[in-house]
Amino acid sequence: MRSKKKIAVIGSGFGGLSAAIRLAASGHDVTIYEKLDKLGGRAYQYEKNGFKFDGGPTVITAPHQYDELFALAGKNRSDYFKLIPLDPFYRVFKGDGRHFDYVRDNSRAEQEVARFSPSDVEGYKRFIQGTTDIFNWFHPFTERTFPTFSSFARIFPHVLTTGTWRTMYDYAAQFVKDDFIRQVCSFHPLLVGGNPFDTPSIYGLIIQFEKEWGIHYAEGGTGAIVNGLGRLFADCGGTVRLNTPVKEIVIRNRKAVGVRLEDGSWEEADEVVSNADVTFTMKNLIPKRELPAAVNLRLSTMEYSNSLVVHYFGTKVSYESSSLQHHNLMLGDDYRKLMSDIFRRKKLGKQLGLYVHMPSRTDATISPEGCGSFYCLSLVPNLDGKIDWDNIMPEYTATVMGYLEENYLPGLTSNIVAEHSINPLHFRDTLNSYKGAAFSIKPSMMQSGYFRPQVKSKVFENLYFVGAGAHPGAGVPAVLASGKIAASFIAPEYQEQAKSVSLQLAVR
Repeated sequence: MRSKKKIAVIGSGFGGLSAAIRLAASGHDVTIYEKLDKLGGRAYQYEKNGFKFDGGPTVITAPHQYDELFALAGKNRSDYFKLIPLDPFYRVFKGDGRHFDYVRDNSRAEQEVARFSPSDVEGYKRFIQGTTDIFNWFHPFTERTFPTFSSFARIFPHVLTTGTWRTMYDYAAQFVKDDFIRQVCSFHPLLVGGNPFDTPSIYGLIIQFEKEWGIHYAEGGTGAIVNGLGRLFADCGGTVRLNTPVKEIVIRNRKAVGVRLEDGSWEEADEVVSNADVTFTMKNLIPKRELPAAVNLRLSTMEYSNSLVVHYFGTKVSYESSSLQHHNLMLGDDYRKLMSDIFRRKKLGKQLGLYVHMPSRTDATISPEGCGSFYCLSLVPNLDGKIDWDNIMPEYTATVMGYLEENYLPGLTSNIVAEHSINPLHFRDTLNSYKGAAFSIKPSMMQSGYFRPQVKSKVFENLYFVGAGAHPGAGVPAVLASGKIAASFIAPEYQEQAKSVSLQLAVR
């Protein structure tokens, strides 16, 4: 190593942890400053009445990304947390109550398609081949940066040949004709804050990302992954300061030189990595006198993702006989209108768009014995929607819980023994997400790659952005990759070690 650097990391979500671990493992002096009382950021885990509720991401894929982090430090991931493969990946419910089991094995998936629309089986095969081609072409770019437009323009010929300029829904509609099967084939942009009807199908690579490496669950919840990564960071010599909000990134001569804390003290740093929301970072942590007007305008006029209402609840019965699986989607029959209400009209319609997580289906440690653990995520507009969440929240939550009770969990309201809710105001005020957008900057062709904020700041030296708002985007794998990109800039000498570790893992 050429010299030991002092590095400040703002926030301890997956992006911050990814960067911090890599840099600490390389021998640098790394401190994480976290405003909350424990690690995780959006992956914060709530605990109530013996239940553990994962606050944010629950779909875990690409175990090799975690294995690489541990291998860089000479450790084994299995000594820190256990991953359990899931099958099916998702259970997708039709409005009439029937369900499609979204599985990894293509032949089984084709059988599911045949149950709903036999004439679409051949088209589904072509669709999967198409997403495989998308993955093969574009996956390598998810761990690269785009410093210039010309570097990004190199992918344009492949965008044309693969047809990924089409929206995810339109891409699927080329191959399958049944409305429900089209929904099954196009919902993945929702996992990263995109509308399937306007998100480019380049994001279809997520489908093959899952099929390539599977979907997993960590015993103890996503919080167990966060705790494991926190232990690894400590084992690498890193320092964590909880309950320590950063008030300002100190800029001198267009260079980040440290962080000023809310208590007024400041910490000098050679490099600053912000895992806070990228727009919040620029608008709130950079002194206004330092922020170019053009950058401020660009961030203000970008499109931002939807938000969420998430209701966490524990029940005194297990609901083992329920039709719910570990991951469940209920998007209703009027898919197009639901998406239009959330993303374009920015209002709450009569139809609900829900994801229900039931970890107690897989993990006995997540709740008291004989009990059920759930969270129900509802897709809602971001705060551009001008919805009065302070007043509407009780009524809205009651509507969601009533729907679940009527259709999936009989007697639900009388069986609840623990519950907690968050809404767009929580994303804005606690998680510092601009406009309460749960996934930060919305994925679109003009907000991806070169057009998305890059990991290495183009405005300030020694400043880096990791997390959902920066390239390559939202979703745990992309966020972990942003931390990898940041580390490669800050500690280029570590890259040879990283390449060696990646090759070793590939051989396993």
